[in-house]
Amino acid sequence: MPTSSSGTGQRPRSRAAAGLPALTADHIVGAATELTAQRGLDNWTLRELARAVEAYPAVIYHHVGDRDAVVNAVVDRVVSLLELPDERLPWQAWFTELLAGLRALLRTYPGCARRLALFGPSVQAAARSIDAGIGVLLQAGFGRESVPAYHLLLMTACQFVAMEDDRDGALALQIGNTEAYAAYRERPDLPGMAELGAAMHDLMGDPDLAAGYYAQLYDYAVRRCLDGLGHRLGQLREAGSAGLTAT
Repeated sequence: MPTSSSGTGQRPRSRAAAGLPALTADHIVGAATELTAQRGLDNWTLRELARAVEAYPAVIYHHVGDRDAVVNAVVDRVVSLLELPDERLPWQAWFTELLAGLRALLRTYPGCARRLALFGPSVQAAARSIDAGIGVLLQAGFGRESVPAYHLLLMTACQFVAMEDDRDGALALQIGNTEAYAAYRERPDLPGMAELGAAMHDLMGDPDLAAGYYAQLYDYAVRRCLDGLGHRLGQLREAGSAGLTAT
């Protein structure tokens, strides 16, 4: 907090007099982004942020706004860190690379994925990545379906990462459920549950497999979405060819 002479009747010293740098909105959002990386987006308070930048909460309000405004700014900051793949890549390879990078980024800042899945980023923060992603789909031939195709891929990615973030906070329940499912692995009368039980039993017995489980699940979801969109693109191309033939 700012240096003061509380109890002496003197006014608090200025930040410059206390040897502190001038406080800006960018500095505040940067500190909030660091707190998010350390604790998660929902696990720090405005007072804790004020302590991190050595200021009073009223200064946060003055420069950025209330906590919700700071959270929105943090999410936008994180979105701005997303690196875009080479636009010359084929569309499926482009999105494979983009979404791999997105997971790594969002896992670094827990809680941002859920916020993005629910509300999305601001237009200003998202314009660069949206323009690039929808542009790739337009170039591939999705036409008017480029927008829903883009949202399908990004929302699927954000929802899977949000699920992973949430489960990190409920490890004991997660372990208990895994053990309960594993108990079904020798139930031939319930073949579906037996298959799931065998998979959970394998996870419990292989720490490396368990550690990479959610990353593999994420990759599987991305690949299957891309497969489905690839099939849909084939249908769109066939329909276009049929229309040209008819004319």
